[in-house]
Amino acid sequence: MWDDLEITLQKMPAEKRKQKPAADQLGFGVHFTDYMFFMKWSKEQGWHEARITAHEDFPIGPAAMVFHYGQAIFEGLKAYRGKDGQVFLFRPRDNFERLNAGAVRMCMPRVPVEKMVNVLKSLVYLERDWVPDAEGASLYIRPTMIAAEPALGVRPAGLYYFFIIMSPVGAYYPEGFNPTKIYVSDQYSRAVKGGVGDVKTAGNYAASLHMSQLAKKEGYTQVLWLDACEHRYVEEVGTSNIFFRISDRLVTPPLGGSILGGITRHAVITMARHWGVEVEERPIAIDEVIAANGDGTLQEVFGTGTAAVISPVGELFYKGVSHVVNGGRTGEVAARLYEELQAIQRGYCDDPFKWTVRVG
Repeated sequence: MWDDLEITLQKMPAEKRKQKPAADQLGFGVHFTDYMFFMKWSKEQGWHEARITAHEDFPIGPAAMVFHYGQAIFEGLKAYRGKDGQVFLFRPRDNFERLNAGAVRMCMPRVPVEKMVNVLKSLVYLERDWVPDAEGASLYIRPTMIAAEPALGVRPAGLYYFFIIMSPVGAYYPEGFNPTKIYVSDQYSRAVKGGVGDVKTAGNYAASLHMSQLAKKEGYTQVLWLDACEHRYVEEVGTSNIFFRISDRLVTPPLGGSILGGITRHAVITMARHWGVEVEERPIAIDEVIAANGDGTLQEVFGTGTAAVISPVGELFYKGVSHVVNGGRTGEVAARLYEELQAIQRGYCDDPFKWTVRVG
């Protein structure tokens, strides 16, 4: 059925186009482009009614199964304005492959990866004027799939909607690339092995909101989650994977079913090893982190993710005690990763890993 999927473009009148926000007013996920992509899946027809159309509401009933049983997955990636004004995507195939892995886990249909990459290139090219050229800004892209069948009863739905919306964004954190403050949670858990912690499904983020709000009330940007069984081993930050530089080695928790396999995480591991930096994917206890900070062997901490790219951590708050990391400064490895990853994403340097895809 994928080979027969026809995709149409429904052009909108020029007078209905929105005014683009100023570079200093972007925020994150506040403004949306003029166009989106939308298609449906059913047991009888497979994927159908695929179209690039105006960014607009679509009908969905109150009995839609997404509201009742939580079948919802999504991805996040970016388009970058770079060298000579060209527009680049970063590893889009990996995002759609990860979406498909999540779809299998959530009993949802897979999408045709190569067709979706081509659709995305067409959509971004159509909306290329929405890709900001301000430093640190980009066009955030959100592919999403939801269960749309109007029915009650715990089972996989028979109707799904898939859509892609896009938003010009600035820095994800208000601190920008400056170090953030992280609250370590030993009270609540985000995910457990054997569950869906390694799937980018909506419920994972809903489960994190309460603790995230508590952390923000205490003045912290994000939550660092520990394992659900012992509340001992580091897992991930709410929107990022986490890395610790200890005695010149990068240490990050292994993927084991409760941690999202971040595409930026993989890129960081690949780049660091390419430079000759030793990277360990292993369980790391929060007590080891605190002890390393105390004896001076913890050199830096940073998060990795599509939204923030590289996010240095200047403080960890654990069990009522604040632990300042690297004097609250950005570490040298985090700074180099950010600079060189951005250069690859924007086409300003060679891409030895073949990660970037030029649009148009």
